[in-house]
Amino acid sequence: MALGNETIPRITLESSILKRWTANDYRRMSELGILDCNERTELIDGQITLMAAKGTPHVTSLHLLANFFRDRLGNFALVRTQDPIHLDDFSEPEPDLVIAQGTVFDYTDQHPYPEQIYLVVEVADSTLKQDCETKDKLYAKAGIADYWVLAPQKRQLHIFRKPIATGYIEHLILSEPSQVSPLAFPDCAIALTSILPPIS
Repeated sequence: MALGNETIPRITLESSILKRWTANDYRRMSELGILDCNERTELIDGQITLMAAKGTPHVTSLHLLANFFRDRLGNFALVRTQDPIHLDDFSEPEPDLVIAQGTVFDYTDQHPYPEQIYLVVEVADSTLKQDCETKDKLYAKAGIADYWVLAPQKRQLHIFRKPIATGYIEHLILSEPSQVSPLAFPDCAIALTSILPPIS
């Protein structure tokens, strides 16, 4: 950050001295208006983080992905987009897409818990490193069995499976014209090309 010709150094604090906010703290701050309603945030391991702005490839891919799963799954599962999930007392991320059990009325009093989730998908514009190297560990620790990161600009799909406490054992990177199915819905194959913006 620069002020005139002067550069102001950033201060980095040790994580051990930062307060970890709970999901209850986070929700209460939102209710009281402490968090800016115009800023998209999520709670990651006790820290409130700002979410990156969505580019047009991100928006296009998310629409294509959500439409595909809603058409194919119908009433067999609930497809949610950019809504919170409750991983534990310190993490309530807002993935781009989640396929969960039940219907929308099953979540009027709580966000989906890991055991209610079939698939989590993040769409990565500028967040590919964070989604593949930070959030993967968060989702693996929570026991999310199937985690995808769609990278429209690279035209790739990262598949994370076989979670353990420290991360995923399996990480596959698919490119066109590959197809993939969610673990929970093996007959629901989706072609990578069909969820990416057309090449102009």
